[in-house]
Amino acid sequence: MKIGMVGLGRMGSNMTLRLLRGGHEVVAHDVSPEAIDRVAAEGAISAPSVQDFLRELDGPRAVWVMVPSGAITEDTISTLAELLDKNDVIIDGGNSRYTDTQRRAKELADKGIHLLDSGTSGGIWGLTEGFCLMVGGAADPIARLEPIFVTLAPENGYAHVGDSGAGHFTKMVHNGIEYGLMQAYAEGFDLLAQSDFDIDLTQVAEVWRHGSVVRSWLLDLAAHALSQDPGLESLKGVVEDSGEGRWTVQAAVDHAVPMPAISAALFARFSSRQPNSFQARLLAALRKEFGGHAITK
Repeated sequence: MKIGMVGLGRMGSNMTLRLLRGGHEVVAHDVSPEAIDRVAAEGAISAPSVQDFLRELDGPRAVWVMVPSGAITEDTISTLAELLDKNDVIIDGGNSRYTDTQRRAKELADKGIHLLDSGTSGGIWGLTEGFCLMVGGAADPIARLEPIFVTLAPENGYAHVGDSGAGHFTKMVHNGIEYGLMQAYAEGFDLLAQSDFDIDLTQVAEVWRHGSVVRSWLLDLAAHALSQDPGLESLKGVVEDSGEGRWTVQAAVDHAVPMPAISAALFARFSSRQPNSFQARLLAALRKEFGGHAITK
């Protein structure tokens, strides 16, 4: 099957390579000529301009958009919408907010263009392990493009989860859960590190990987990170968030769903970016005011 890929960053380029290795033809476009050249060297069809890109695709065309969420996705889809034909398909594989996806799907439907939303998980390991795909949208275009999804995903790693927006909503919740799991591991290993025992964290991470009820791929990654840098001294403890955790907590509020673990994990990330924060200073000041407790100047 022939498909276009717009966006050749870490995820988009690896998805392109996986599709090529699966026997598909991929027309590749990116704002970076170097990124296009890298995948073209592996067999992708180079498309330096959007016009070249669309000319290389057969109708009804399928275009996978793998660019950062927000304004870049909005601009990319808007540009494509002006140039595509009826029954063409755009797949948004980035982490767009599901409400934006629902709006875009309606706007494109008015032009006769299908928008599918594919929540995509797999990170830098997706090329070899496969990408878990949570796809939302109409059934007919999804069925037509199923060979693409099957090639990208590992066995049993792809599902049509609902109407437009459902794929991105499912991926949003997936990432919220990821926040909570990561925070639990971080807190547990921190306690081990601060205990009175001389515990080898790398050894514990490794032994937990075998038969433990807390074993997971995230634990595998923790074990690898600790084996490379047992004290994690090469890192600074600043943890960014890319939006999905915030959207998950906001959706929980909208639906009155209690979500204490994921909410706490999100706020812990905020705390990591506030050294010597005002709120911590106020807490210290209050302890001094009511109890005369010592403060650190």
